[in-house]
Amino acid sequence: MATATGPEDAPSAAGGAKGEANRKRGSEQGEGGAGGRQKRKKKEVFIYGNYRNYYGYRIDRNVGEDPRLEAFNKQWFENKDCLDIGCNQGLVTIGLAMKFKCRRILGVDIDSGLIETAKWNLRRIMRQDKVATKNVKAQESSNSPSQSSPGEVAPEFSNGNKHHDLFKIVSFRRENFVESLDGCSEQYDTILCLSVTKWIHLNWGDDGLVTLFVKIWRLLRPGGVFIMEPQPWTSYRRNRLVSEVAKENFNTICIYPEKFREILLDKVGFRSVELIMDRLVGTATGFDRPIEVYHK
Repeated sequence: MATATGPEDAPSAAGGAKGEANRKRGSEQGEGGAGGRQKRKKKEVFIYGNYRNYYGYRIDRNVGEDPRLEAFNKQWFENKDCLDIGCNQGLVTIGLAMKFKCRRILGVDIDSGLIETAKWNLRRIMRQDKVATKNVKAQESSNSPSQSSPGEVAPEFSNGNKHHDLFKIVSFRRENFVESLDGCSEQYDTILCLSVTKWIHLNWGDDGLVTLFVKIWRLLRPGGVFIMEPQPWTSYRRNRLVSEVAKENFNTICIYPEKFREILLDKVGFRSVELIMDRLVGTATGFDRPIEVYHK
């Protein structure tokens, strides 16, 4: 599942053979032509919301840390087993591990390229952390205030917490979450699904969305929390033509975003919900979405 988007959205959902073929066709580029002129490159289409520069679209340039991290409670993550569905390039996944000291956190995404980038980001941040640690030690030994601080080395995570064992805490895996329903067992304390529901809905319809919710409930331990950032129906409308599959599903959807709460509480079985953010500050226009937390 992805977490990236063209200026429109975030994380991705999962894939199907038909949708995958559409995505590949949409991303093909051609060159050449009569008279040696180059054909205009076709615009790459991300049918799962698997944008390559999602965070650049989403986060206000004047904000260093993803504002969603500010909205979360430490108790949901500290010493907890966590799952991030549609992790995109993994920056939120890594940020959660660093800021809230997760016991472990797995990021999954349908896009193998984004998963490779997420792993690269993890290695990059670990290298920065080592440099920051050396600088701090050098500063302490020389009493020089001019050395770099951890916060300056990794501005994405401004709290300055260091995790020298991040490789033991954070992992990433390519996975089509909706279509890998077999083998569900309780194993997570916290599951996140941030700006992903629309893409699952457009690619797998109402059945896919219900499958997502049921699987999340099954994977959560008793007392676990599900953190969801749903996209509004207007966002669906803007993306309905991203593929033939999306177009068909858009016209048959009956479970609108305003019904998600009813489905999760009355049908799936979550016992309560809280709205932790009605409008997220610090995000680009169109990404100031509500965030809900469901308790199992």
